[in-house]
Amino acid sequence: MKPHRKIYMIAGYNTVSMGTGRKEFNPKKERPGIEHYLKEAGQGTLMQMGGASHVDEGVVGNFMSARFNKQAHLGAFLGMIDPGLRLKPAISVEGACASGGLALVTGIKSVLSGSAEVVLTIGVEVQNTVKAIYGADILAGAGWFQRRKEGQAYFFPGQFSDRAGAYFEKAGRDKSRKAFARWYKNAIENARLCPTAQEFDNNVEDLEKQGLTEPNPGSFTEHLNVFDCSKVSDGASSIAIVSEEGLKRCSISKVEAVEVVGIGHAADDLTALPDDLTRLSTVAFAVKQALDSAGISPNDLATIETHDCFTIAGILGVEAIGLAPEGKGADFVLEGHTARDGKIPINTTGGLIGWGHPTGATGVHQAVTIWEQLTGKAGASQINIPNDRPYGLTVNMGGDDRTVVAIVFKKAE
Repeated sequence: MKPHRKIYMIAGYNTVSMGTGRKEFNPKKERPGIEHYLKEAGQGTLMQMGGASHVDEGVVGNFMSARFNKQAHLGAFLGMIDPGLRLKPAISVEGACASGGLALVTGIKSVLSGSAEVVLTIGVEVQNTVKAIYGADILAGAGWFQRRKEGQAYFFPGQFSDRAGAYFEKAGRDKSRKAFARWYKNAIENARLCPTAQEFDNNVEDLEKQGLTEPNPGSFTEHLNVFDCSKVSDGASSIAIVSEEGLKRCSISKVEAVEVVGIGHAADDLTALPDDLTRLSTVAFAVKQALDSAGISPNDLATIETHDCFTIAGILGVEAIGLAPEGKGADFVLEGHTARDGKIPINTTGGLIGWGHPTGATGVHQAVTIWEQLTGKAGASQINIPNDRPYGLTVNMGGDDRTVVAIVFKKAE
């Protein structure tokens, strides 16, 4: 989808991605609830854009608060964030781990339709309310739950372990495991530069050695270890989607904004098994939509935020985006191209493995990271954005390649 009017994003904000790895996280003590994260993220954006009076509508992206927190009806929390949001239209949207991306698409469509000039968009998830094994059962709802009884106890790690095993046969196990470890190393090193990242405090010296820990199918999965996985996270991210009129209303200059120039959104049959375990076909379809609508190729991108719920998803994402041929994503990573000083820096604040994966917040967090990078607001994690490549891409995937939102952003002019 190519926007038929100018669409911008401004005023991004991330809470801390809270969970194991953060020094302040203590599973035995009471922790903030979903209301806390909604309020912090929402107020963080409102403070940058002149307040709630400028907002026309609100959207909240969330996956499973009804089970993790026994709380639904999240759109109606906007009035709690700021009294100025009371009685304004607000909805919540869900699409598994792509819920944040769907919140962005929903806000974009509101601005495109003319029903709003400014949409406050928040993604949120609080998951450390249950033990990991029970959380795995809740998260299995991102797939077809009828298949749950056939799945591994850790359902989605099992799904992506199967993808890793198939990829080993295609590209070679030794090389692929080394690429997984390199992906992990890059993720943690990037997270160490971002104060809100869950792995910000990680001080392990030999990350690649840790990443090469042999999988133990007796306690986890056959082809992935725990370092190949994103962690259980609590957090929220927020950003405002605005028209040109919205920019004026908020007194925000284009230097402080990113423009949305291409959108891809696709959903495939949740009940079907993947046609090919070594391909993310829905990701490939949505990314092509986004790049084609923006009129660019992958080589025009300065940076990418891709959905690395597992290291194998990162490698397969590199191939689905078109950066490397099928079966060569591992080589692309091992050659250093995805590192922050490489050909195309990916997940510059750590991605899902390094920054964290509060499921409903992830798509919005990706957009905030691209906004920070393209506007020079990324602090210690800032990379160089070449003048001839002023574009960034986000790829937010729900379930095992079932729902995907891809968005191309450009430095606003």
